Amino acid sequence: METRARYALIGLFMLAVILASFGFVYWLENKGGFTQRANYQIRFEGSVSGLLVGSTVLFNGIKVGEVTDLALNPEHPQQVIATVAVDRGTPIGTDTLVSIETQGLTGGAAVAMTGGSAAPPMAPGEGAAPPVLIAKAGAGQDWTQAARDAFQHIDGILSDNSESLHDAIANIDTFSDALARNSDKVDGILAGLERMTGGGTSQAEIPVYDLVAASTVPPPPAEVPSWLLVVPEPTTLMGFNTDKILLQPATGESVPVPHAKWSDNLPALFQEKVIQSFENAGYARSVSRTREGVTGDYQLLIDIRRFHVSTSSEPMAEIDFVAKILGQDGKIIGARSFQASAPAKGTDAQAYVAAIDEASGKVLSELLAWTTDAIGAEPPLRRS
Repeated sequence: METRARYALIGLFMLAVILASFGFVYWLENKGGFTQRANYQIRFEGSVSGLLVGSTVLFNGIKVGEVTDLALNPEHPQQVIATVAVDRGTPIGTDTLVSIETQGLTGGAAVAMTGGSAAPPMAPGEGAAPPVLIAKAGAGQDWTQAARDAFQHIDGILSDNSESLHDAIANIDTFSDALARNSDKVDGILAGLERMTGGGTSQAEIPVYDLVAASTVPPPPAEVPSWLLVVPEPTTLMGFNTDKILLQPATGESVPVPHAKWSDNLPALFQEKVIQSFENAGYARSVSRTREGVTGDYQLLIDIRRFHVSTSSEPMAEIDFVAKILGQDGKIIGARSFQASAPAKGTDAQAYVAAIDEASGKVLSELLAWTTDAIGAEPPLRRS
C-alpha cells in the first residue's frame, strides 16, 4: 500500500508540473509574459473573412500582438468587434488606421495598423473597458467576392448591350473587308498625303542622274592597237562607294543631295565612263572590264579620293583621283594624279550634277590621252 501511495504522489506531481508548464506558455504567448500587453477593441463594418482568434496584429508591418477574441455586435449585427492584445509600447492613437491584409498569396488574414500623428497614444486604463478603434470602411472586404461582383456587373452590361456589340463587330468586319478590297487605293491616298505634307518622296520620283564620258577625244588610231587594256572597278573610301550625290559643307563632312542619286554606285559608274571614253575614241577592241577569261596586257588602276560638290563658299564640283598603269609583269609603268573642278551655277541637284559632269569630262579626256601615250611609249609586246 505504501508503494502504491508513493507512485500516486509522483504521478500527481508530474501532472501538476505539466499543467503549470502549459499555463505558463499560454500566459507568456497571450496574456503578457515578459512583455506587458494592452487590450484594444476594433470595430469592423462588414465581413472580416479570414480573420481568426490568434491572427497576427501588425503595426507598420511589425508584429506587435494577436487577436484574442472575435464577436458580433448584438446592437448592430453588420459590425464585428475584434479584441486584440498588443505590446504596451505600441503607439496606437485615435488617428491610427486599421485594416485587414492577407499574408502572401495563400496566407491568413492579419490586422494591419498604420501609425498616425505624433500625438500622445491612447492608454488603456487599469480595469477600464478597452479603447475602441474604428476600422476604415471596406477594411474587411473580401476581394474574391468583390471580383465576382465586378464580373457580374460587366456581364450585366454585356448582356444589356449584346445587340449593339453584335452590330459593332459586324460593322468592323464590313470595314475590314472594304479595306482589303481597296488596299491599293488606300496606299495611293496615304502616299498622296505623305507627298502633300512633305513627309517623304517615293523611290519612283527620285531623279536619277548619269555621268558624262570624256568631253574631247583624240582622233581614232589608224589601226587597231595590239594591246588590251583592262579597267577594274576603281577603289575608294566607303563614303564615296554609294549612289548618293555628295556635298561637302565643310572639310571632312559629307551630306547627300536630297531627292537625287546616281544611276549606280560611284565606282561602278566611273568605271563605265572610263571604258566609254576609250570606246568613243576608237579603242573599243582594246579596252575591257575585268572579266573571267580576259587577260589584259595592261591594267588601269584608279583610286578615287574626292568626288563631290564643295559648298563651303561658292558651290564647286571637285574630282580627284590617282591612276596607275600596270604592265604584264605587274610593274607600274606610269602613275599620275588627276584633279578637276567646275563651278555650280545653282544650288539644286541639276546644277550640282552639271558641274560634276563638266569636271568629269575634263579629267576623263586627260586620263584617255595620258593612258594611250604611256602605253604607246612602251616597247612592242611579244605574244607567244
